[in-house]
Amino acid sequence: MHYSNYGRQHQNPGQNDHAGQSGQRYYGQQPGGHGFAGQQSGGEACTSSWSSSDGVTRTHRAKGVKKPKKPRQPGRPVSLTRKSLALLIALCVVVSALFGFGGSYLANALNGGHSGSSKTASVSKNGYKLEDATGSKMTVQEVTNKTKDSVVEIKTESVSADAWMQQYVTEGAGSGVVMTADGYIMTNNHVIDGASKITVTTSDDKEYEAKLVGTDSITDIAVLKISAKNLTPATYGNSDQLAVGDMAVAIGNPLGELGGTVSAGIISALDRELAIDGKTMTLLQTDASINPGNSGGGLFNGDGQLIGIVVAKSSGSNVEGLGFAIPINKAADVAQQLMDKGYVSDQPSTGMSYAESSQGNGAAQFFGNSQDSQSQSSSAAVYIQEVTGTNAKKAGFQSGDLVYAVDGTRITSFNTLSSIVTSHKVGDKLTYTIVRGNQTKEIKLTLEEKKASN
Repeated sequence: MHYSNYGRQHQNPGQNDHAGQSGQRYYGQQPGGHGFAGQQSGGEACTSSWSSSDGVTRTHRAKGVKKPKKPRQPGRPVSLTRKSLALLIALCVVVSALFGFGGSYLANALNGGHSGSSKTASVSKNGYKLEDATGSKMTVQEVTNKTKDSVVEIKTESVSADAWMQQYVTEGAGSGVVMTADGYIMTNNHVIDGASKITVTTSDDKEYEAKLVGTDSITDIAVLKISAKNLTPATYGNSDQLAVGDMAVAIGNPLGELGGTVSAGIISALDRELAIDGKTMTLLQTDASINPGNSGGGLFNGDGQLIGIVVAKSSGSNVEGLGFAIPINKAADVAQQLMDKGYVSDQPSTGMSYAESSQGNGAAQFFGNSQDSQSQSSSAAVYIQEVTGTNAKKAGFQSGDLVYAVDGTRITSFNTLSSIVTSHKVGDKLTYTIVRGNQTKEIKLTLEEKKASN
């Protein structure tokens, strides 16, 4: 079974579709030339919590360098597990625009009448309002009319260079939800991850260049700010009060070109615990149609209240109607903290950034481990790229150290390391086994609180 996190991605002609990689073309490359598969803005899965860089990477195109024409790119693979079942999730972001599609509202009236009822409002500890639905039911058309102006289109652009300093561009697209009338926008971290330019288009077709306020890779939530006034903020529902069978209406920007598209279904399940990129997320499940470009868009209930932020869906050829959203009670809390201070409290960090290499296996060569040697073609090595945290510096970590194991678990990927870190709390101690030059060392590290800078 396969799943996709939606921003959507495309690839260059001749490439195979993968969930999560993106194919880019070098600046100035002629059609049919060799494509470069690298990280992409907008189509990335969540950045691991231990990464020191949570913000947007600011890169700039060289003067006079032209952008390739509509590179096609696939989605990034994301590991998903539940119990003993192995699944694959792809992010719902789009990279590069598509042609040949027309947009339309899919507004099927699942509920034919409107019955009025009173509502009460509660205020969370961070100050945002959660309205308690008490049985009111609107048609999908009524929900759409109430909420469509609260959903925006997001387009991203990133410029990167390879080892030979040849530059290439990646374009991405996703969705977002208006938080405040003065221009705060909530979306997914993976929609804007690595972007050097972010453009937001509101429901009245006005475009704004957005600034990144804050982002959290663990919950996959980011907050943007645009210079706009009199926007229509979404009304937050209370996702803790949802029941299986409740109406669910998704509004977003599928394929990166069909902004304002509506699909409708029900809440299929609650509290789905899925491990994505080494991080366990508790999500809402819906059968409302979710497509690439829907990432960061809104999932609304039958009262027109925002109950979730769309994040993932099934991508299996034999699977339909399996979409997932971050419950709004969690998403809104994270977004408010990002607005207030730029980071989320009480999340563990190693205070280091890492680089992953699939070229050979230095650990196997050093340890002479036959199992490592046999798997070196597919097993990656994880190196410390930069040491920024106070605890990591005091412990004696250095840039270039190879991370062989943490707490006895062999480290062959970012996901493995991230899973270990996020399963602990601030103040917990981890034992790193590292390779430095011709020596192996064990170093103990006390996890610190993740800030905007680490």
